[in-house]
Amino acid sequence: MRYAYSVTATLLAGGAALSLAGFPAGAQVAQNDDTQIARMSPRAGAPASFADLTAQLQPAVVNISTRQRIEVESGGNPFAGTPFEELFNRRQGQQNGEPQYREGQSLGSGFIISADGYVVTNNHVVSPTGRGSVEEITVTLPDGTEYEAELIGTDPSSDLAVLKVNRGEAFPFVKFGDSSQARVGDWVIAIGNPFGLGGTVTSGIVSSVLRNTGGGAYDRYLQTDASINRGNSGGPLFDMEGNVIGINNAIISPTGGSVGIGFAIPAEIAEPIVDKLVRGIEIERGYLGIQIQPVSDDVAASLGLERNRGEIVQMVQPGEAAAQGGVEAGDIVLSVNGRDVTPDQTLSYLVANVAPGTTIPLEVIRNGERRRLNVTVGKRPTEEELRQSQMFDPDAEEEDDMAPSDSAVLDDSLGLQVLQLTPQIARQLGVGPDTRGLVVASVDQNSDAARKGLRRGDIILTANYRPVVQVSELESIVGSAQSENRDAVLLRVQRRGGSPQYIAVRMR
Repeated sequence: MRYAYSVTATLLAGGAALSLAGFPAGAQVAQNDDTQIARMSPRAGAPASFADLTAQLQPAVVNISTRQRIEVESGGNPFAGTPFEELFNRRQGQQNGEPQYREGQSLGSGFIISADGYVVTNNHVVSPTGRGSVEEITVTLPDGTEYEAELIGTDPSSDLAVLKVNRGEAFPFVKFGDSSQARVGDWVIAIGNPFGLGGTVTSGIVSSVLRNTGGGAYDRYLQTDASINRGNSGGPLFDMEGNVIGINNAIISPTGGSVGIGFAIPAEIAEPIVDKLVRGIEIERGYLGIQIQPVSDDVAASLGLERNRGEIVQMVQPGEAAAQGGVEAGDIVLSVNGRDVTPDQTLSYLVANVAPGTTIPLEVIRNGERRRLNVTVGKRPTEEELRQSQMFDPDAEEEDDMAPSDSAVLDDSLGLQVLQLTPQIARQLGVGPDTRGLVVASVDQNSDAARKGLRRGDIILTANYRPVVQVSELESIVGSAQSENRDAVLLRVQRRGGSPQYIAVRMR
């Protein structure tokens, strides 16, 4: 995510969490059992104190630390090929080319969800740093007792992990509540291990529900102003009835410390995932194989849509589910399986929660017409596979031998000067000889096109879904948009090394 003043979303140095319910506890009673909590927390207004609630819940919240073995990258041997090569290797501990290692650690939080010792935390709390491996995971109870933990399962997509600790007697534990009932303004408390201090309790309110911060399929958070910092990752966010409604996961901060904007994974998302991890069930998510972007105000304006809704398909991967179901680049997906695509209910989230192999209807707008497509959902690749498939290359080199056009219409309306794509320019830009379009020769840095990232060497393939080969064709489309009182034009742009992208450029 990008924020003004370089504000970034930061994982809390060691944890996010999961959720779980339904484990046999014999005669044990959950620390947050309704009968014990009801007399402690008034249901309306600010409580006089959080002390009784904290005393009841804190025994089930733990600190988590890892010991890691991290490979250190070698800077190379400056004496390679000389008589001093072997001496240098011995001094650096790299004789025979063996890598060096250093010891690292991570700190985070977690909470016990069953009397037999299952613990929920964030995946990033118990994952290795860089090129390393986790040698040991230690869970520390509030009384200081330490237990070596077994890693039961992880889910990087949702940043959840489950551990298991054992002892001869039952553990105190807590239960998950219904995060869908959380309302903005509800009181909450967070318990965790910020900066390794352990046993720290903070209070606040729910600042927002289903907050989308622009990430992946599970980018739906409860936002809170309860102070959470590095080390709170994986710790619980409790409501006033003592139920875990969220797992503290990330913050937005210009400094790295708490500024009152924290995010917790909702229990309604975490609990089913945790349950599968505990039972050893593979977590499979739906996948269409498309690259998408939300329908911004500018995209809506360029297409004459009545309201800002849906997501635009930027690219369709050949052979994947969407391609087989007839989805095309430029389609505006309005609903998935009867559920509207909105900023709080993204296309990625809706599809990820459909079982692979299920056939679902998609409602799309294509060239101004509504269509219904039936798509059989595929299986979502791993996060690493998705990272490797990033297709848009914003760092491609620019070409220097393209003379700009003299179109006053385009310069005045879009801040662009373009020219026809010739075979010679196509070779310079590294695109195939069959590519047809207009090449961006210059961009007015004060234009919306510049703010949207257009630059010299980009190829405009279509405008408002109509191919553009001649400069006059783009001029005509811009003129039509202006006569229809549209504020923007939707361009399909290709950049060297990447796939075509739809970009709505506001006219001036």
